[in-house]
Amino acid sequence: MAVTRFQFLSTFSRQFSSISNAHIVQPKLRIEEIRGKRISIFDKEYKRQQSLIPRLEKIEVAYEGFDNETTTLVMNKGVSTPYNCAQHISEHLMKNSVVAEVNGEIWDLHRPIPSDCTLKLLSMKPEDQHQASLVNKTFWRSCSYLLGAVVEGSFQDDISVTLHSFPPANVRSGSFVYDVQLSLDDWVPSLNDFRQIAATFQKFVRQNHTFQRLDIDSSVALKMFEDNVFKADQIPHIATKSSSGNTVTVYRCGDHIDISRGPMIASTSLVGRCSIAAVHRLDSRIYRFQGVALPSEIYINHFAFGILETRARKLNPARTPELKSN
Repeated sequence: MAVTRFQFLSTFSRQFSSISNAHIVQPKLRIEEIRGKRISIFDKEYKRQQSLIPRLEKIEVAYEGFDNETTTLVMNKGVSTPYNCAQHISEHLMKNSVVAEVNGEIWDLHRPIPSDCTLKLLSMKPEDQHQASLVNKTFWRSCSYLLGAVVEGSFQDDISVTLHSFPPANVRSGSFVYDVQLSLDDWVPSLNDFRQIAATFQKFVRQNHTFQRLDIDSSVALKMFEDNVFKADQIPHIATKSSSGNTVTVYRCGDHIDISRGPMIASTSLVGRCSIAAVHRLDSRIYRFQGVALPSEIYINHFAFGILETRARKLNPARTPELKSN
C-alpha cells in the first residue's frame, strides 16, 4: 500500500488489547481490504463515467499568462485538464502549477474542463492577494486530507481507526487538522510517535501522487464508505448541498480515498517540510491530529520552522465534531 503501516504503536496494541474497556469502536476489516474495496468502486465508477463520453469534441481554452499574454489552446471537451494545458505551454508551468482558475472558478489541475473557457494557472507564490488566499487554503486542505491518509494507515490492526472529518481550511489557525476516532482511552503519543507519523507523511508525499477528483452519486458514496459510520452519516447531508442535490465529491490519492469538496493541489510533490505537531483528545474517543507544513519550494531555517511548530501545538479552535449516540 502507498502509506506504509509502521510498528510504532505495537506497544499500545498489546497494552490496550488486554484492557477490558478498550473495545473496538466498530467491526472492521483490515485497512488494506477497506482501501482495496474503495479503489475498486472508484475505478469502476470512473470507467462508467468515461464511457458516457460519446465522442471527443474540441473546445478552446484561452490561457492567460503573465503580462496579460493570451495563448489559445484547442483541447478535448470533458477529457483535457488544466494540467494537460500546462503540458502544451511550458515545463515550468507543468511542474509549478498548484491549482487553476477556470472562468474565474478555482479548479483542480487534474479535473477535466467541460467547455470553452479562460484559464489561469496558479503557483504557490501568486502576486494577487486573492489568488494567494485561494492557493493557501487549497494547500492546507490537501495537507488535512493527507494527514487523514497517514493516520488511517498507521495503527496496528487491533486498534480501530475511523476517520471522522477535517474542518474547512483556516491558515490563520496555525495547523491543518484531521479528527479521528480511535479505540484507545486517554492515549498520549510519545515524541517518537510524532516523529514516525511525520516520517510516514514525508514518505507518502515524496511518492508524487496526484489528486484525482470524481463526482459520484450518493448511493455509490454510501457503498464506498459503508465501513465508516461517520462518513455514511455525513454523505446524505453533503449530497443535498451539491448542485445536483444527490452528488458527493471524492478524491483519490495513492491508495487513499476521502470525501472533500476540494479543490486539492496537483500532487503531493508540492508538499515540502512537515511536522505532526499535536494530538488532542476531544470527546468520545475522537482525537484531533494537528500538523504544519511548507510548500516544497519554500525553505526556512530550523529556528523559524520551530516557531511554526510551537504555534501548531495549540488546540486548533475548529468546531468539535458532532457525534450521534449509538
